[in-house]
Amino acid sequence: MSLPASEQASSGPRQLALELPAPPATAEAPLVPVRMVNEYVYCPRLALLEWVDGEWADSGDTEEGRRAHVRVDGGGGKLPAPAEVDGKPDFVARSVTLASERLGIIAKMDLVEGEDGTVTPIDTKKGKRPHVAEGAYDPERVQVCAQALILEDAGYRVADAAIWYAGSRERVRIALDDELRAKTRAAISSLRLAAAVGRLPPPLVDSPKCTKCSLAGICLPDEVTFFRRGLAPRPLNPAAHTALPLYVQEPGARVTKSGEVLVIEADEKKTEVPIGDVSELVLHGPVSLTTPALAALLREEIPVTYASSGGWVLGHTVSTGHRNVSVRIAQSRAAFDERRCLAFARTLVVAKIRNSRVFLRRNFKAGDEIERDATLEALSRLADRAAHALTEAELLGFEGEAAARYFRLFTSMLGEAGRDFPEFSFEKRTRRPPSDPLNAMLSFGYALLTRTWLTVLSAVGFDPYLGFYHRPRFGRPALALDMMEPFRSILADSTVIQVINNGEVKPDGFVAAGPAANLKPHARRAFIAAYERRLDQEVTHPVFGYRVSMRRLLEVQARLLARHLLGEIDDYPHYLVR
Repeated sequence: MSLPASEQASSGPRQLALELPAPPATAEAPLVPVRMVNEYVYCPRLALLEWVDGEWADSGDTEEGRRAHVRVDGGGGKLPAPAEVDGKPDFVARSVTLASERLGIIAKMDLVEGEDGTVTPIDTKKGKRPHVAEGAYDPERVQVCAQALILEDAGYRVADAAIWYAGSRERVRIALDDELRAKTRAAISSLRLAAAVGRLPPPLVDSPKCTKCSLAGICLPDEVTFFRRGLAPRPLNPAAHTALPLYVQEPGARVTKSGEVLVIEADEKKTEVPIGDVSELVLHGPVSLTTPALAALLREEIPVTYASSGGWVLGHTVSTGHRNVSVRIAQSRAAFDERRCLAFARTLVVAKIRNSRVFLRRNFKAGDEIERDATLEALSRLADRAAHALTEAELLGFEGEAAARYFRLFTSMLGEAGRDFPEFSFEKRTRRPPSDPLNAMLSFGYALLTRTWLTVLSAVGFDPYLGFYHRPRFGRPALALDMMEPFRSILADSTVIQVINNGEVKPDGFVAAGPAANLKPHARRAFIAAYERRLDQEVTHPVFGYRVSMRRLLEVQARLLARHLLGEIDDYPHYLVR
């Protein structure tokens, strides 16, 4: 937070100098953590994202902050009652939690020192002391002043406050003058009122604060501003996660825990994977998971997906779930509005057809070029007609015709090696069951894509079972099926083409089971590896222009949908391949 004083002073709400009545602290409007008052002065949107919506993302700064607080968080000493402070020898109490019902705030104070009948709250900051006239920036001054107000409300005498900067090992005195007290009370009231209203404040515009904010990928400040004001976003790509999905598909395998490591036991072999390296655990087929391992994953908010050997999702275990109720309320309102559902469904189908057309045009390798051109023209025409469909039935007709034309030329995208194998011949799309190896891979790819979207939507705060185009049905992740439509060709179909053309999956990788074709375990492993590589590939976002991996792009798209449903942006921008 080493920013110019002018930037700090202008960052908070304009009405800080005006005291507003705050709603009383109740079960519906609980006590505000003083740390959130600091965030509100720094950035009102950040405070509500963290406190009201329950959003959080770690960064190097937050981890450094935890390390700086290790000693004070360990506790020690005891804060005497107010009546016992006078005449008591000097004392120090660490990690003291106090609240004020009257002010509606609660604070965990890093340090409280007692001397000569008065107490001094001291807050610890990881960085170096800023060289500004007030000794510290406004958010930090307001935070420690709020702690002082709580102590005074409890009956203690407070002369001043202080901030300890661990980076420069300096202690800075904070004068509790009338102006700072008024600013602090106004910030508390403004935050409580904003939380009661329940509407997210607009993002900061072109602020240097956003470039280092760990919640930039959740807040999407530049992306939202782009649709509101037309300002080109800076490359504020969400930081890439090092954690990746862990797939376990060996029949009879067992997943256990040892310390902070997952242990996979299969065929008398043991594989160890640190829990911190896992973003999601996916269990295919008869694989067992111990209760301690499941509990460790839930504590870290790592979801567990149970799937059939063919990849179809059977269940999904998450922790307590996302706390952002406002997204689910907005989703429900839209899902029960037939006009909005049809309007959104039109854009889904249009995006799906256009992306399929581009994928076919780019990857066509052999076949009748006249038929190819006719198909591309037909797909373009169907996308235009889908954009003006009057009913859902009419829209389904356009989608079905486009899919039939697209799959008719699917094998034209196979390389010479793939075309040499008769096992990879393909006439039409079949499912339930897939009748040939190519259909088996398409079904498996779509199952993986469904699971990916289910996980992304759950993490952002959506109900993945309540969709707009696909109708809700028991056990059907309708919204995940909605959101995957534009990505079928560019993620699932592209993986199928890649594994065939690269020779990663060959005809001996399949087994026939009656009328169905299924992938053998080694072929599934190769396919999953190729799919995950595809998710890690970076692309240029066609709207914002920055580079981002496909895995992170899915999250950006999900968060843009949330911003659309909450009314921050007028139209949802689908990802359209150029």
